[in-house]
Amino acid sequence: MSKQVVIIASGPTERAAIPLLVRDLQKENINVNVQIPPRHGKLTVDAAERLLKSAWYRPQGDSSPNKYVILVDVDGKQPDAVLEPFRQNLASRLEPQITASLQFAYAQWHLEAWFFGDSDGLRAYLGRDLGSVDSSQPDNIENPKLHLKNLLTESYTRLTSETIASLLDPQIIAGRSPSFHGFIEAVRNGDG
Repeated sequence: MSKQVVIIASGPTERAAIPLLVRDLQKENINVNVQIPPRHGKLTVDAAERLLKSAWYRPQGDSSPNKYVILVDVDGKQPDAVLEPFRQNLASRLEPQITASLQFAYAQWHLEAWFFGDSDGLRAYLGRDLGSVDSSQPDNIENPKLHLKNLLTESYTRLTSETIASLLDPQIIAGRSPSFHGFIEAVRNGDG
């Protein structure tokens, strides 16, 4: 029996890239469904609550989720400080019939930092050098989304995010990015 995991994330690029970045988990019978706030809304506690309840009462596939993972961008701030409102408020707002576990994960800046974790894969997509970033420590790249946009010859869109993610090796990224490793562990087993 497969495990159904709903990942609550912030936007369209995450919705496109995350299923590809966690594709290795399918070998472990873990299926993911990424949900984002509608109309480019901000990922707040209220938005996360609505998405959690929607996924529970209108599941995709045959069953309700086994687990939810809330993934937030912490924009270089202390992860615990950014995650605290979600941890403090979400569990108490869930109705008793929602029995899925609730986990929390973060991207140290933005999901795009994870792309730099597989420098060879990203370089293959870009067809050029990655500039002055240290891809061995992608979580330390300040404003990676802007850096990526500056390296691209086209606009950065959901489709661009999806294409890049399809070329990357998640195992390489997990070895270089503590936040990505923690995210994978939250999806797989728990808090990591």
